[in-house]
Amino acid sequence: MMASLLKYQVEDGMWRQLIDDPATWKETSTTGMFTCAFITGVKEGWLNAKTFGPAARKAWLSLIKYINQSGDITNVYEGPNKKNDRQYYLDRKRNVGDLHGQAPVLWCATALLR
Repeated sequence: MMASLLKYQVEDGMWRQLIDDPATWKETSTTGMFTCAFITGVKEGWLNAKTFGPAARKAWLSLIKYINQSGDITNVYEGPNKKNDRQYYLDRKRNVGDLHGQAPVLWCATALLR
């Protein structure tokens, strides 16, 4: 799974709203969750450090640029239900300060400090 995710990481380290769709915007909650998994995997020895360490670092350094002056994370994808319709997902809002975006950033920071 992690190798597959690595293929879809954007050049600056982020992942997109729809992971495999380069036409969609960069999304922070997904990036935070994947980054936390990469950091943890490298630190625990489950993932190859030479491959996933730089990817985790790039993701973290990009992710923190989405923290605004109030300490809120921006570009958090509005939690969707399920629908077999691409446009439905594209029409979802970009939230600021949504807890499902804030938490993954904190998880990353905690994983880095462990």
